Amino acid sequence: MVLKISKTTHALFLFFFLTVSMSFGQQVLPIKISKLPELKTNKCKALEKNLKAELSRNAKWKSLIANKKMSIAVVDLSHHDIKYAGVNGNNMMYAASLPKIAVLYAVIDAIDKGEVKDTPEIRKDLKLMIAKSNNAASTRMIDLVGYKKIEAVLRKAGNSLYDPGTGGGLWVGKRYAAAGKRYPDPIKGLSHAATPYQAANFYYHLVFGKLISFERSAEMLEILKDPELGHKFVYTLRDIAPNAKLYRKSGSWKNYHSDSVLVWGPERRYILVALIEDPRGEQIVRNLVKPVEKVLKNSNTLNCSK
Repeated sequence: MVLKISKTTHALFLFFFLTVSMSFGQQVLPIKISKLPELKTNKCKALEKNLKAELSRNAKWKSLIANKKMSIAVVDLSHHDIKYAGVNGNNMMYAASLPKIAVLYAVIDAIDKGEVKDTPEIRKDLKLMIAKSNNAASTRMIDLVGYKKIEAVLRKAGNSLYDPGTGGGLWVGKRYAAAGKRYPDPIKGLSHAATPYQAANFYYHLVFGKLISFERSAEMLEILKDPELGHKFVYTLRDIAPNAKLYRKSGSWKNYHSDSVLVWGPERRYILVALIEDPRGEQIVRNLVKPVEKVLKNSNTLNCSK
C-alpha cells in the first residue's frame, strides 16, 4: 500500500520539524522525521516558472537551457512548505566528479550492512574523495564495493536515486583512473552521470536522515561538510553567506562543469544543483548563486498550484 500525501498535509507534516530546527540554529542536521514524502511532490510550478525566467534573462544561459546544456535543480528549505523547482531537472548529463556522492552512499551502506569493515583508512579516503575530490581515493572506494553495489544502492526502492522512468539520475560506471572497465548507465551510456533532480534528492534525504538511517545520514553530512575546494558555488557562497554551513560536491572535466550544495544558515536554507556543458561552465556555475537566491527570496508567497 502506498501512502498518498496531499501538498497541504505534507506542508503541515514538515512544519513542526523545520520550525524546531530553525529555532536551534545550524547544528541540527539531520532533522528527525518519521515519514518523508518524495521530493517531486514538492514541485512548485510558480517557482519553476520564475527560476526559468530569471535564468533566461541571460542570453547565453537561455541558449544553453534550450539546448539542454544547462540543467538546474533548487529545493527551498527556508519555509514550512518545501518547494522544488527544476529547469531541465530530469536531464541526465555527464557530471565528472559530482557522482562521487553515490560512491559515498554505497560505501557507508556497505559498512552499515557489514559487507566491508569500517577502518580509519576508509574514512580518510571518503573525506579525500569528497572534500578534495581525490581521484585515487575515489577509485579505491569504487574498487572496494564495485559497480553493481553502487547501482543497487542507487536503485534502492523507497529512495531511488537512479530511475529510468524519470530520465536516470546518479550513476558511477568507471573508476576515476585511466585503467579499468566501464559499466555505463543503461539510458545514455554515461560513465559518471547525474540529473539535477536526483542529485538534489540525495541531499533532501540527508537533511531528514533518510539515507540508510538517521545516524548514517549524519555521518555522510559530516563528510560532505566544509568543502576544501573553493570554486564554483563555494566561491560565491563564502562571500555572501560566510555564516552558512556548506555540504557540497562538484565536478569538472573538459567542457562539463557541475556542482551540488546544501546551504544551511541563519538567512538561507536550500539545495542547489547545476550541470553545465560549456567551456566557461565554472564561471557560469559561480554566477548562478545570486540569481537563484533572488528567485528564492519571495518563494514563500508563491501559489505552487499555478
